[in-house]
Amino acid sequence: MQSQEKDNFIMARLFPRENVFEQFEAICRKHKVKSGVFVMAVGQLAWAELGFFRAKGDYFPQKFERPVEVLAISGAVSESENGHDFHLHISLGGADKTVVGGHFIAGEVSVTLELAILKTEIDIRRKVENETGLKGMFLE
Repeated sequence: MQSQEKDNFIMARLFPRENVFEQFEAICRKHKVKSGVFVMAVGQLAWAELGFFRAKGDYFPQKFERPVEVLAISGAVSESENGHDFHLHISLGGADKTVVGGHFIAGEVSVTLELAILKTEIDIRRKVENETGLKGMFLE
């Protein structure tokens, strides 16, 4: 992973075989991200796991075990007690030009993953909500 920051804007590149979320965490630690927004991401993953929320306790994961193009990643990151919480969605393109998307759970870089994060100083906390069972965003 490589990354640089200027004026609260982080540009980063991940390399083949790197675990996406391990590297996202490393970027956030390196640049002392309190909270931030994923502005863009492009590249290719060797595989990816996406989720779809259906109801409390029913979160449908699906793994795509083939190379997929990253068309976009959007969402937010915030500090937590154990590092950072990421709430990200991803759009992926297949070789046949089909597109899938959903909650980004996991992935590994195939060729490259280039991304940009805009840092903020907004105090965001994620807390599990009783009604949905999901970690909701709360502005402290």
